[in-house]
Amino acid sequence: MSSLIQKFNKTFGADMAGPVIAFVVVMVIFGLGADNFLSLGTFGSVAFQLPELGLLTLAMLLPLLTGGINLSVTFTANLSGLAAASVLQAFGGVDASGGAFVIAVAAAVATGAAAGLMTGAAIAYTRAHPILVTLSMMIFLRGLGEFLTRGGDVSGFPSYMEPIGHGSIFGLPIPLLIFIVCVGIWQVLLTRSKLGFGLLMIGSNVEAGQYSGLNTRRIIMLVYTLSGVMCAVAGIIMLARFNSVRIGHGESYLLITVLAAFLGGINPFGGFGRVLPVFVALVVLQLLSSGLNLMGANQHLATALWGVLMIVVMAARTIVSSYFASRRKKI
Repeated sequence: MSSLIQKFNKTFGADMAGPVIAFVVVMVIFGLGADNFLSLGTFGSVAFQLPELGLLTLAMLLPLLTGGINLSVTFTANLSGLAAASVLQAFGGVDASGGAFVIAVAAAVATGAAAGLMTGAAIAYTRAHPILVTLSMMIFLRGLGEFLTRGGDVSGFPSYMEPIGHGSIFGLPIPLLIFIVCVGIWQVLLTRSKLGFGLLMIGSNVEAGQYSGLNTRRIIMLVYTLSGVMCAVAGIIMLARFNSVRIGHGESYLLITVLAAFLGGINPFGGFGRVLPVFVALVVLQLLSSGLNLMGANQHLATALWGVLMIVVMAARTIVSSYFASRRKKI
């Protein structure tokens, strides 16, 4: 058994074991216990639901790799969506032209980037803990959004936006294609760029990174700015999917993004992690939710089970790490 685990780790990476095992367990349990689970309908539903959570998880991923966190991802996404909605409303709402949509996308990206830049600058220059800074930013963005919308929804957008949230190309949902492209960008960034090397070094040991000549402040600011940009992409997808913007959309996604990252092998203290295992973990979580729905379970039960899953994953990783550490000592 030990040699089999070592062979798997060598082939796919140690961080892939948890997501793959969870995937197999979910497929077996719901494949046997839920009617029509192993069907095109189930996987089609997962394909449409995955991108929103997936994009927010990508936004959470980079800060986690630096040893930080971004608690404001959902509100950054919603405020970015609100910026896009405001532009479309200003240009005629349902009659807004394609040019207005381009301006709206630019406004959303600028809003997300600005929120991320402010967060990164506060962390980099004050050296306050990321939890405190991003919690403050979350409260600020939520309050600002509720002030601007008076706690209501903003709706009434051009019909050409509907395919962005519900359309397909060659049978593949457009939101899923956008998400896959973003996964590819994050993969290249982490494995082929100086920024990827720098943020992992900061996550491993920020002092060592400084002594190595890294501009740690610049890297942290860029990391949170990119996180904000990814939030803006999620906000645009959510706007098109719901055909409305509300500052509280997707609040429950916050902790699930952290769960998906940890299930995907991201080190809670930073310095190690890959994109592909996180992608598999996201698929597992969506399959778990869909399986429970098919069995008639309440959606709140899915949320509870996600919490239990996080505890189990963290415990399993601790046990496995201790096991291999003890074997290395014996050797």
